[in-house]
Amino acid sequence: MYELVKRDGLAKRGRLHTVHGVIETPVFMNVGTAAAIKGAVSTTDLQEIKTQVELSNTYHLHVRPGDEVVKKLGGLHRFMVWDKPILTDSGGFQVFSLAGLRRIKEEGVYFNSHIDGRKIFMGPEESMQIQSNLASTIAMAFDECPSSVADRDYIENSVDRTTRWLVRCKKEMNRLNGLPDTINKQQLLFGINQGGIYEDIRVRHAKEIAELDLDGYAIGGLAVGESHEEMYRILDAVVPHLPTNKPTYLMGVGTPANILEGVDRGVDFFDCVYPSRNGRHGHVYTNHGKLNLFNAKYELDDRPIEEGCQCPACRTYSRAYIRHLLKAKEMLGMRLCVLHNLYFYNTMMEEIREAIEEGRYKEYKARKIAGVTGQEI
Repeated sequence: MYELVKRDGLAKRGRLHTVHGVIETPVFMNVGTAAAIKGAVSTTDLQEIKTQVELSNTYHLHVRPGDEVVKKLGGLHRFMVWDKPILTDSGGFQVFSLAGLRRIKEEGVYFNSHIDGRKIFMGPEESMQIQSNLASTIAMAFDECPSSVADRDYIENSVDRTTRWLVRCKKEMNRLNGLPDTINKQQLLFGINQGGIYEDIRVRHAKEIAELDLDGYAIGGLAVGESHEEMYRILDAVVPHLPTNKPTYLMGVGTPANILEGVDRGVDFFDCVYPSRNGRHGHVYTNHGKLNLFNAKYELDDRPIEEGCQCPACRTYSRAYIRHLLKAKEMLGMRLCVLHNLYFYNTMMEEIREAIEEGRYKEYKARKIAGVTGQEI
């Protein structure tokens, strides 16, 4: 059940009550594609850096180790030793990114594994079955994520198919949640809005899927090549047509500035690989812009990544030491940068929730964006 606590303009402060605990929103979900955050980050680390939701991927876990294996081991929560909510992406984006290896049909998609080339079929029912085996808190509907440069006719046909697939996903999830051997019989289902950068197609699709009374609604197919301005334009058009009494999830977004703009438009959930991927390359976020710790100017810098930060890296280590680790290709350097970045994101979401509650979100957003982009205010 989603509880709307406070609004400040369009920004929403909410709570999603789940079988694995309450999710305070707006929230950033920490991406652990194959049931682990890249960068040697454990689930005990996730507790320490204030993670609320871990996100894993249906396709990757289906290929390796296999969703049946995870089910036999008690589901994803037991497998990775994580007792808080988990959202599983449907695998749709990964399948459609394998453009040279797949064929789309009404029943689903035929494609080849990127690991060993074996033939795989995935449709709405298969995606729901895999996610039920994984026993995640929130399952995503199986959709097509068309290219951002696809033409209007293709997008319209794709969106219509995604709607038909969503109806099948809902029916299959209801069936699976009623089976005696299902691990999580209270698994939630989020549908996904598509439509490229065509406002009218997006709005029509939002209205259609809103009628299905799902547990939440995602906006997919953005942050895939279009400009930030186009993304914000689509959010301005679409979010008002999604139910305000359900969480709204902007998939795969993004930078701190993207998140702040998304919250301002009524988005509750975010995920992105940026903090972990950038951290693995020595790029760290601060309230005064992004730092590249490979730069020679940090060689003798004995300050933490950010003064006052309480992450495991900043509490103990200097920029100079972390730079040395990175240059020496020691995994600890990568790990400390990832921990710092995820802590930075999770802390920013805490600040966002507090600002909305206190009715000062616009002021907070302006100051934060100026800081994270390295501007003066």
